[in-house]
Amino acid sequence: MNTGLSAPSWTAVGASLVLVALAAAIAYRQRLGLTHELIVAAVRAGIQLIAVGALLGVIFARGGLAGGLGWVVVMIVIAGQVAGRRGRGLRRARWSATAGVGVGTVITLGGLLLLGVIAVQPRVVVPLGGMIVSGAMLASGLTLRRLREDAEQARPAIEARLCLGLSAREAFLPHQRSALRTALLPAIDSTKVVGLISLPGAMTGLILAGVDPLTAIRYQIVVMYMLLAATALAALATARLAEHALFDHAHRLAPLLETPRG
Repeated sequence: MNTGLSAPSWTAVGASLVLVALAAAIAYRQRLGLTHELIVAAVRAGIQLIAVGALLGVIFARGGLAGGLGWVVVMIVIAGQVAGRRGRGLRRARWSATAGVGVGTVITLGGLLLLGVIAVQPRVVVPLGGMIVSGAMLASGLTLRRLREDAEQARPAIEARLCLGLSAREAFLPHQRSALRTALLPAIDSTKVVGLISLPGAMTGLILAGVDPLTAIRYQIVVMYMLLAATALAALATARLAEHALFDHAHRLAPLLETPRG
């Protein structure tokens, strides 16, 4: 379908740097201490996207489904490392996050493929897989952050339950539920207002490409549902793995690891 809509030229992309300069100017004038970080982030984003775009072009042309799935695995590993940083002080935080993201992604993406909801093609698997990994990463990061805070601030209450004879799982269950609620609420809230406040990325991209809005909506519904599943699965898997790392074999709450300041 030729809609007459053309992508921005590289000159136009360069012109959009004016927007970055505006944001940097605001950060500088307000003395936020974020000007350098903002500029570096913009430059990194541009370089990373160009490199990934070139790599995906090769994968789509020659890599086939195996190449697409391999790229999803790479995204899972990177996302796990990023989410794991939110759990600094927790033992095996990065492992818990990586496994959580992996569980959420594999079950959700695998389900979509097995049910025939999406096409078994790398140019479909990779972008949808990226959305799933991103949602799972955010959920895992939020879960670990809340678990770390509770393990530090609610230690007396947890140890009191252990002294009363409760198992490690029973003593920590209220805090695990709290962490899961924290991780799930953003996805739930986004799902409630989808289409009312903003048009999500997948739907916007399809509309810009000239796809009929009702067709774009079908894709977006699938995206929202898969993100709910990925978020719930990743948060639960991450919480369970992190919980095991918090207690020893005698069901004693282990001290948090010391983390460098700054």
